[in-house]
Amino acid sequence: MVETSGTAGWLGRRRFLGYVLAAPALVTAAEIGVARPAGAQLPSPEITDVVDLNDMMTLAALPTAALVSVEVEPDGTVSFALPRAEVGQGITTSTAMLIAEELAVPVDRVRVSLADARPELVFNQLTGGSNTTIATYTPIRVAAALARQRLLVAAAREFGSAVGELSMTGGVITHPSGRRVEIGALSGKAASSRTQQVPVELAARESFTVIGKPHNRIDALAAVTGRKKFAMDLDVPGAKPAMVCRPPTINGQVGSVANLAEVRAMPGITDVVVISTGVAVRAETFGQCIDGVRALRVSWKPGTAEGKSDESVLRELERAELPIGLPTPAPTVEARFTFHFRGNSALEPNCAVADVRAGRAEIWASLKSPIVAQQTIAAKLGLPLSAVTVHVVEGGGSFGRKLFFDAALEAAEVSRKVGKPVKLMWHRADDSRQGRTHPMAISRVRASYLGDTVLSYHQRHTSVATDLGHGLGEIITATAARLPVGDIGFSETFFQLSQVMSYDFGISTRLLAETDKGFNTGSMRNVYSPDVTCARELIVDRLAARMGKDPGGFRREFLRDARSRAVLDKVAEAGRWGRAMPAGTAQGIAFHAEYKSVSAALVEIDCRPETVNRPIRDGVGGPRVTKVVFAVDAGLVVNPRGLEAQMMGGISDGIALALTASLHLRDGYFLEASWDNYFYTRQWNTPPELEIIVMPSNSDRPGGAGELGVAASMAAVACAYGRATGTMPTSFPINHGTLSFEPKPTVPPIPESPVDGLSKGN
Repeated sequence: MVETSGTAGWLGRRRFLGYVLAAPALVTAAEIGVARPAGAQLPSPEITDVVDLNDMMTLAALPTAALVSVEVEPDGTVSFALPRAEVGQGITTSTAMLIAEELAVPVDRVRVSLADARPELVFNQLTGGSNTTIATYTPIRVAAALARQRLLVAAAREFGSAVGELSMTGGVITHPSGRRVEIGALSGKAASSRTQQVPVELAARESFTVIGKPHNRIDALAAVTGRKKFAMDLDVPGAKPAMVCRPPTINGQVGSVANLAEVRAMPGITDVVVISTGVAVRAETFGQCIDGVRALRVSWKPGTAEGKSDESVLRELERAELPIGLPTPAPTVEARFTFHFRGNSALEPNCAVADVRAGRAEIWASLKSPIVAQQTIAAKLGLPLSAVTVHVVEGGGSFGRKLFFDAALEAAEVSRKVGKPVKLMWHRADDSRQGRTHPMAISRVRASYLGDTVLSYHQRHTSVATDLGHGLGEIITATAARLPVGDIGFSETFFQLSQVMSYDFGISTRLLAETDKGFNTGSMRNVYSPDVTCARELIVDRLAARMGKDPGGFRREFLRDARSRAVLDKVAEAGRWGRAMPAGTAQGIAFHAEYKSVSAALVEIDCRPETVNRPIRDGVGGPRVTKVVFAVDAGLVVNPRGLEAQMMGGISDGIALALTASLHLRDGYFLEASWDNYFYTRQWNTPPELEIIVMPSNSDRPGGAGELGVAASMAAVACAYGRATGTMPTSFPINHGTLSFEPKPTVPPIPESPVDGLSKGN
């Protein structure tokens, strides 16, 4: 709920109501509501100006904001169980910074853990859509500010003074007389024996000392010294390694196993059982698991993509494409772009720990949708929800992969079948061949123009179905997203609310069509935006050429607002847009907006033969991005250093998607089997020059940032390639047509480990 002042109905910016929760130590929570401004403007034609996907997720989380609390401990530390997943994006650091700001304590005294699955939070425990900071920014601050207020009141009683006489800094409250008290000593005295509603005012932006200041990650030292705990590091009693022998084609099923007894008798192996996704092997070590998996002789039934190839899926997509309408009499620019399957390349393999015993189950995994994971596992095991505990563990990367809980569900099934705890891990080949992929898609664009005016812009995006089966984080919307009738509605809503038309291009339409559910797809980082934006920005370049205008100046002319033009101007200035460059090299520039944030990228690329044909061991060189300048306006930035890191990662993603990273589909399986032949951006392909510019902002709210760096980067690389070669690219990644490796066998599913690493030299 919000206290309002001034014009009736306006959302108060700093005055809120919160709760002091009944507890022996001080525990506080936020109560947040939404008020609509009086006299609000009618919606504009662009739907995301009114509500976008991030708004929807934030509104869905608000009703349970009061169930997330800040606790001041007797030792003076502050505890907070974050109902989101830390997978390397730095949200535990930014959360600690928010609490430290409002509670006037050092950041290193804030202990941020990850909350177990809490079904009562409903939609408030989903990590995705660049939503964490936006959705939690005010609730966390309200809870921390309320704790600060209660501590000051308790200190005032202690000192026999007025609250206004006291100051609080560094976790210590000081009286003008010099008397001091640590907040830990007041934790019990500031607590409440009953839950009560209390008004609170947040710190003014001009007084910030933590928010907006660069801060190193709070987990950095633990990460680089190996002390940070991931799922496979956990010491769960009795949990032994487990791996799965998987089918040679996507989603194949076990027919029969010829040598179960023989494999069970191998050294170190404790159990071999058939499960829904293959044959699971449990052993004393992962090495012994691999030996067992490789020794199994399994007869497989066909999978869901049997016989399919890149070419057959492309034809299927073309047949499913929605009509784009009749051509106009005005001049038009039109093209169709192809985006091949891409693998989800998180550093940490898919993994989970499970201990399923009679009447109960306990799961440990990095999960971005732990509520629906808990609900689904409970249903699969036939247990009441209260009997299933799901612990969220920090993850080593995600990019959307951990929205899905395949490993946790699989681990639970294995543990139930063997009656023992398991520490299940996918092999890297499993992730490439059977894991979640960014779906293959085509995007057809037609733009008409007359003189200096763009009259219309129409885009029809056709994709292999993106699995949105995580829903909004709980089982009802997750089920709805999978229904034969409801799924395209869910996907279309997701598509429309995540895409922004930022140019004044007259009549503008965008529509999504989906086909083919035989693949394991997922909400890979930025979901639809990299493909959609890349296609659009290439057409923008073509429009500029047709009108005889500079591509940068053309974009500036048609962008709809000053904020968007500012990021474009900044990269053009910092990157010296338009400078003379050698033949075969060029600059590219692109713009992308999403979730109340805007970004622009300027890229320089080298497409000269000596670069394209440079020798790369077991790989293909191709064009090289030599420079990237990236500007971002993400509203109020909690941690600029973290934002810069996010953009760096997104730029690497964008380069990979434009140039090198793809999966080759042949006869129902992907040829790639690990990172040695899945060509994510490598050291030999990263830009020697990289500059991230965080734009100043007067906004009092954060914008989305987790996915923001990908689309503009991919599009700028594609535009630079087109200018350097004189030919607009229409198939991505550009190197997809060159198969530069010998595919590994699919039987056994885990390739033989290399033994000649030292012979490769440097």
